Amino acid sequence: MTRTWDIFCSVVDNYGDIGICWRLARQLSSELGYAVRLWVDDLAAFHHLCVCVDPALDTQRIDAVEVRYWSAPMPPVHPADIVIEGFGVRLPESYVADMAARSPRPVWINLEHVSAEPWVDGSHGLPSPHPRLPLTKYFFFPGFTAKTGGLLIEHGLAQTRAAFQSDTAAVASFRHSLGIARADTTPLCVSLFCYDNAALPALVDTWATAPAPVVCVAPAGRVLEQLSAITARNIDPATSVQLGSLTIVAPPFLDLDKYDRLLWACDLNFVRGEDSFVRAQWAARPLVWQAYVQEQDAHLIKLTAFMDHYLCGLAGYTASSIRALHDAWNRQSAGIGERWRAFAACRVEAEGHARAWAERLAAGRSLAIELAEFCLNRLE
Repeated sequence: MTRTWDIFCSVVDNYGDIGICWRLARQLSSELGYAVRLWVDDLAAFHHLCVCVDPALDTQRIDAVEVRYWSAPMPPVHPADIVIEGFGVRLPESYVADMAARSPRPVWINLEHVSAEPWVDGSHGLPSPHPRLPLTKYFFFPGFTAKTGGLLIEHGLAQTRAAFQSDTAAVASFRHSLGIARADTTPLCVSLFCYDNAALPALVDTWATAPAPVVCVAPAGRVLEQLSAITARNIDPATSVQLGSLTIVAPPFLDLDKYDRLLWACDLNFVRGEDSFVRAQWAARPLVWQAYVQEQDAHLIKLTAFMDHYLCGLAGYTASSIRALHDAWNRQSAGIGERWRAFAACRVEAEGHARAWAERLAAGRSLAIELAEFCLNRLE
């Protein structure tokens, strides 16, 4: 019997949540053969990440996934065998009541944000009974240890990425498609996806005065507004700007699959939040992560926890330089230029470590498989 899934996603904060939910829905359907409905409250935003989405249609099928517009009030539907709340979204009360009336009752999952913090190991999979209804919700935490739910990775992704990166012509062609001019010398190619960051002006100045050329690929979004203000130039998608040794390239909006290839094609990736953070690790390239800023510097605790995992087994100058660069970026320090130069001096070692880290992660199981097994073991 084919098990059915309902995944609910609210689009917030520049598409990260829908990116993760779409990757999960697509993998559950295409690789594991489940019948999946993905409920999304902003189809126009979803369209940017997946051009096949028609924002005018309340119901459509894409890559074997049934995509439904999550409107208010929600239309009456029969709840699926497994119900996923993407990152704590609140399900409609009518739908929850239908879950309670369903026989057998569905497995109810709150898919949490990825974290490397130690407490996640003890919280993964914990049940939370509903205060009034005969329902139990389980908390499912993606993470970096065997006691968590793992990370999203599609079957064959590592092999596809490795084949692309080993094909110099393919990499050069992809870079050219983004607007990176072919040159006699190969510049350092960096992708930049970040929240507003007070350290960015100092970083741009460092790149602009570097002894060797740097290409910064900045996908469409808030980062272009920051860069336009810093450079006093109007940087729109599909344009580029030269500033000393630095060339800023702003490609048109990239869908999820093209963004993956951007990460693969760059020498280093500045990423943020969760989806780009995880995909940058699968890219097997050095990364600089900006955690979502939280009160009382709670994001710095998350950063330290990840650094402790990521740098395990790497010692000396390279490890300290990677940690210091992340720290300066997340503290939005004007002294980031010095940290960048220290990192650049050990970039070859950092590249080797990034490849080893990706291989280590790939040796584990994917989040989709872990989630499916967790849910199937709890179905009545």
